[in-house]
Amino acid sequence: MNFDRNTVIGFVVLAALFFGFFYFNNKENANFQKEKARIDSIANAQKPKQDTLAEKIGLAKADSVNKMVNAGNFQDALKGTEELVTIKTELFTIAFTNKGAQPKWIELNKFKNMDSGHVKLAGSDFDKISYAINTATNQKSQTQTGDLFFRTGTVTKSADGSQTVSFTLASSDSSSSSSVTHQFIVKPDNYMIDFNVQLNGVNELLSGGIMNLSWQYEAAQQESDISFEKQNTQIGYVEKGEFDYHTIGKRNTVGFKDPVQWIGVRQRFFNSFLVAKNNFTSGSMEWVIPDDNKKIVVQSTTSMQLQVPASAKVELSLFYGPADYHILKTYDLKMSNLINLGQGMYAFVRPLNRFVILPVWDFLKGFVGSYGLVIAFLTLFIRLVISPLSYKSYLSGAKMKALRPEIALLKEKHGGDQQAMSVDQMKLFREAGVNPLGGCIPALLQIPIFFALFSFFSSSVDLRGENFLWANDLSAFDDVIKFGTNIPLLGSHLSLFTITAVITSLFISLYSMNMSPDQSNPVLKYMPYIFPVFLLFIFNKLPSALTWYYTVSNIITLILQFVIQNYIIDHNKVLAKIEENRKKPKTKSKWQERMEQMQEQQKKMKEIQKKGKK
Repeated sequence: MNFDRNTVIGFVVLAALFFGFFYFNNKENANFQKEKARIDSIANAQKPKQDTLAEKIGLAKADSVNKMVNAGNFQDALKGTEELVTIKTELFTIAFTNKGAQPKWIELNKFKNMDSGHVKLAGSDFDKISYAINTATNQKSQTQTGDLFFRTGTVTKSADGSQTVSFTLASSDSSSSSSVTHQFIVKPDNYMIDFNVQLNGVNELLSGGIMNLSWQYEAAQQESDISFEKQNTQIGYVEKGEFDYHTIGKRNTVGFKDPVQWIGVRQRFFNSFLVAKNNFTSGSMEWVIPDDNKKIVVQSTTSMQLQVPASAKVELSLFYGPADYHILKTYDLKMSNLINLGQGMYAFVRPLNRFVILPVWDFLKGFVGSYGLVIAFLTLFIRLVISPLSYKSYLSGAKMKALRPEIALLKEKHGGDQQAMSVDQMKLFREAGVNPLGGCIPALLQIPIFFALFSFFSSSVDLRGENFLWANDLSAFDDVIKFGTNIPLLGSHLSLFTITAVITSLFISLYSMNMSPDQSNPVLKYMPYIFPVFLLFIFNKLPSALTWYYTVSNIITLILQFVIQNYIIDHNKVLAKIEENRKKPKTKSKWQERMEQMQEQQKKMKEIQKKGKK
């Protein structure tokens, strides 16, 4: 081969890994949509036929009668007026309802939704926390606490600033002392809410002392791109002390046979968890993914069982808050594992994010006000760390450039005999002490860094809603240029940060090719120019934080290339070093010996084939 594979191979490998990464992501998205369609099909098939108005009225009456019968000693609690008790802290505002004695909604005071109001969690009619209780002494009738009206909640404040809301439900049978108390403890500067259930007469209320708890949770759309939000929504839990998770598009149910400490839903930037301090004994969770136009990411229904202790007090906790790694880490429950700092086949970048990217990010944001500038300084830090390798790469490029005249002579000598050209070129590189793959290392090193930042920027709640230059939200793509229609592979917009990433990548290609020997292979010759164009389609839907990082990284690369090549590397010394290397005795590695043997064999085979044709 009569061409230098220095920077070119770096581009080829980089392109292959990029395409593989995004091919896998697109495949995951396709599987997500396929699974969603399958679930929707099953749901539609299982839908009952539409009833007439008369039938609906009849069914409603029958249901009301059944509820009244099943309520038994708690029939009085079936009727009532919903009343809310609202508590506000610095972090959130939460409203509790006396119907079911549970949270009605939670608003996060530090986070805005798409309509400029506060992000609201667990605020739909679907959301419910409930469990079945026996309503008669014979334990044959049951009702759900979520359907019963508790007495109006009372609020007490403690010296530590915490507030306790208590709701009570008592049997209307004077001969029974059965009662239920729900106690919620809201602490200052804490997203975790203690939820205690006190059961008086537990043997009457629960069969065998087993509580069957149902938790319904609806994750409403919070981000502008619901499709990307769904792709980044997961179900997480700790079962038998081990953390695990599932992406919602891959399956729609999970069962638990071993003790479960907690189970939760992460919808990219916000989490909701249900925690049992003494563990759930078993249970299951299933979920559905509604159509995008309903603006609902996922609806989950969790059914968990737990053994009520002798004290008849069930200690639970509820978490409604941001998907913030540091916040979740403080609870020491492995909840922070659900933050995507590298998962699945990209789990190898998680240590890089945890121990390098995240600490540097936290340090920089402590004194830099703009997150766009934080990204720029983070990029500069990364490039400084890998600068020794970059220097070696540029030095290798300078050596290759110095060998251009000799490579041109070899090309003239061998003409179209690529095999002979390759053998002599390898000898030339070895004599001059040049590594033809030296320029690949920085390009390959960019791959884990890019994957780490892809995970980090996609899950960092710090970036949510932060604007920079023309981007209104660094956690989403900037759609300054809107087409008004969907263009295949590109979408309905064009990201300006993607354009800057593409243009700067093209400049790097032009400069790198200028530093390399003339290229005769048309595929490898034009690959460095084609690759930046592909970035246009790959990056257009990615968070603008990532495309801004890529732009800054490219600008730093261009500056480093220019400075090192023109002011640091002495090309006369490079030539002198090459001549010095030529005088040294050469030792071949086993790989080089095998390579040369293979090339010689191929050369002889070619000569035999030519003689045979004559």
